[in-house]
Amino acid sequence: MAVSLLPPATLAKKYPTLLHPFGAKPHAQRLIFRCGATSDGADDGWASFLDEIKSSLQVGPSDAVASDAGAGATPDDLVTALPLDPSAGPTIGDTTNAAAGAANELLGVDASAAAASSDAGAGAIPDGLLSVLHLDASNPAVRAAGGALSRLDALTAGLSDAQRWALLGFLGVTWLYLTARPGVLSGAVDAYVLAPLQLALDSALGRRSLKMSDFVVGERIGEGSFGVVFFGAVVPKNGAVVEERSGRARTSLQNDDRYKEKVILKKIKVGTVGAKECGDYEEWFNYRVARAAPETCADFLGSFVADKTKSEFVKGGKWLVWKFEGDRTLANYLNDRGFPSNLEQLMFGRALRGLGTLERDALVVKQVMRQLVTSLKRIHGTGIVHRDIKPSNLVVTRRGQVKLIDFGAATDLRIGKNYVPDRTLLDPDYCPPELYVLPEETPEPPPEPIAAILSPILWQLNNPDLFDMYSAGIVLMQMAIPTLRTQSGLKNFNSELRSAGYDLNKWRQSTRRRPDLQILDLDSGRGWDLATKLISQRGANGGGRLSAAAALRHPYFLLGGDQAAAVLSKLSLSK
Repeated sequence: MAVSLLPPATLAKKYPTLLHPFGAKPHAQRLIFRCGATSDGADDGWASFLDEIKSSLQVGPSDAVASDAGAGATPDDLVTALPLDPSAGPTIGDTTNAAAGAANELLGVDASAAAASSDAGAGAIPDGLLSVLHLDASNPAVRAAGGALSRLDALTAGLSDAQRWALLGFLGVTWLYLTARPGVLSGAVDAYVLAPLQLALDSALGRRSLKMSDFVVGERIGEGSFGVVFFGAVVPKNGAVVEERSGRARTSLQNDDRYKEKVILKKIKVGTVGAKECGDYEEWFNYRVARAAPETCADFLGSFVADKTKSEFVKGGKWLVWKFEGDRTLANYLNDRGFPSNLEQLMFGRALRGLGTLERDALVVKQVMRQLVTSLKRIHGTGIVHRDIKPSNLVVTRRGQVKLIDFGAATDLRIGKNYVPDRTLLDPDYCPPELYVLPEETPEPPPEPIAAILSPILWQLNNPDLFDMYSAGIVLMQMAIPTLRTQSGLKNFNSELRSAGYDLNKWRQSTRRRPDLQILDLDSGRGWDLATKLISQRGANGGGRLSAAAALRHPYFLLGGDQAAAVLSKLSLSK
């Protein structure tokens, strides 16, 4: 750059006092400069020359010149034109290096920093650490990390060691806070990056523009307080005429070969107080969970609003659509006298061999429970509490996967979505004794960004995820004890448990019904111990009840017999 601004001929003419007497004749490529005062004491011209360089580089005389990436250092072209070593300071007897050192000093550049900048942080990471990590200094990631460390070092150059450690500690604590449950940092990425991407992708695929005419309604599967669930199918795009189905025709839709893509349709009740709001929340949470923990819930396809009244459709009514993965819930299997053996084939791919009936039943219960607790751990890690865990809200897919459904009562406590302090949606048969996911005195949530920033504190103080874990404990008891699978049996159990102060051990000693506890008492009572740690009062700071993560570390799951059985069955099928 300097050569093009000041070619040798122009430089010699404009600054003759800079030239050495033996190099006064202009040369095409290089000139010999004098470093020292003139013999007559006149201005040697160096100040004017360096001022012009500063002006050419657009650097003010009072500006601090950054050392990042060599900014402000003596340009390479200038070094070529003037045979100087910019990394060396002025030394006696070495006039060229003295000139380079003087130039860097006047430009405000540290000579060692200028030399190191060309390596983009090379040497910032100790060689010993690179050796331990089996990394090479030429690796792009290593060079990037080294550059970042060099910049950080430059930023903290004016700090004492104590101040540096304080800054490092502050950054570490901030990182831990932002990544602690329910995850402020991951929530921001979800809200401002993943959600817009999902919207764009769904719009491109047509999922956000579904219509009533895209689907045909089949038989009714179930009904809740705010909605009715149907089996359905996607109308083929080949223009086939779809007749209105009723009676046996609805039942046979599942076996109708004209409809290749089967779905589950949920009609949000029209005219029922709270139904529309609940449907809107369920749609929001299905999109949210599909991004954060897609393996925990059914594949949500979108929603549509009926444009006319016809058959099951009511004009203005909202419908939610899921990909068909199975039309039977855990409640359907529990109501069958063959439970839990009726799930053995689904859970493990085939009937287990070499084990007694009791051991096989226990493995089925454990596998279902493992999948449920794992799903809860994943949604709790994103700040979501389901608040309505029960067998009818656990769909069992055709591949033996247990997935969560019906997020209408769920709340996202990272941002306060669907949370009202003095109101709760619950099923009394599965609801914990505290009734509310957070204490009633908890104030209304602030605006979402502020709520997100404060959410780790709220989560650590109240452990709202333990609300779901009590419900999971009730599900475990129902699967393990046959007398609790009926509505009356479950209500009697809850009444006795309440009288026992929600202490399972006291209930076991006081109940007169002599429940069958064989499944829970297997393996030295590991199942029973887990149940007592889930079905209990929630103590101060979350004590007294296990979280999902802690439950998965319980010896009941660590034994892993259900997982081994699943693996062995798959290996047997592959032979």
